[in-house]
Amino acid sequence: MVFDPNNFINQKTLEIKQLIGEEKAIVACSGGVDSTTCAALAKKAIGDKLLAIYIDDGFRRLNEPEKVLSLLEKLKIKARLIDAKRDFFNALKGIIDPEEKRKIFRKVFYETIGKVAKEEGAKYLIQGTIAADIIETVKGIKTQHNVLEQLGINPEEYGFKIIEPLKELYKPQVRMVAKALKLPKEIIYKMPFPGPGLMIRVLGEVTPEKIEIVRKATDIVEKETRKIKSFQSFAVLLNDKATGIINGKRNYGYIIVIRIVSSKDAINAKALNISYNILKKISKRIFKEIPEVSRCLYDITDKPPATIEFE
Repeated sequence: MVFDPNNFINQKTLEIKQLIGEEKAIVACSGGVDSTTCAALAKKAIGDKLLAIYIDDGFRRLNEPEKVLSLLEKLKIKARLIDAKRDFFNALKGIIDPEEKRKIFRKVFYETIGKVAKEEGAKYLIQGTIAADIIETVKGIKTQHNVLEQLGINPEEYGFKIIEPLKELYKPQVRMVAKALKLPKEIIYKMPFPGPGLMIRVLGEVTPEKIEIVRKATDIVEKETRKIKSFQSFAVLLNDKATGIINGKRNYGYIIVIRIVSSKDAINAKALNISYNILKKISKRIFKEIPEVSRCLYDITDKPPATIEFE
């Protein structure tokens, strides 16, 4: 059966309206296509009974909080910024295991939402979980932070009920819905970004210093690959260092890995054969703008055997 985004929108807005009734709801919006589409659907269904929240965990792209709040204002969706950076960094201190990091992120994420829900008198959380998130979590490949009920976790423990209108869709279908909702092109075609953000692009312990390094590196990679038709392009900070040279002196610095892949639905992915000149330009910018880095590598692994993200 051919997917009809307009039928989907009509069906889901009616479902959301019936489920929420006269209650209030919050939508967790990171500014990606999934969560923004979810926010637009919810706004269409319940209007001003919806509050969008942007949780600043400290793991977002460069200048992302300001961009997302500006977007929500343009979409006429009430929004609130939640500064939870200290909570997330404190909870992750000393943690190096990837799955443990993801589960801690999930716990702090939903505890933060629970506090906001109580303050706002909201009984429902609407979130942009999609099919790929559920599949990877249930299969045990990696824990996606926005998957609860499928793991037997009751969201009411955090003080709300969850509505997931996109959970049966894959990324291409979500983009079709976003287009039908007339969302801006920069959202419809926005590159996917992991829910836990840059946290899972720092291998080993997460610290503010490491996050800032990988944030700058990711910004460089994204800007230098804008003309490449990729599903995702980003930087990863390894949990090791290597000897380098700066101004004729030894520099024992961090190692950055560049990852650029093509994919349709994030279930499978191919590492792209990138021009050497592009890779060289990226690495030169990284070394010039991030002196803490001494080495830059390119990952050629497909999914499978690798996942798209490192953690």
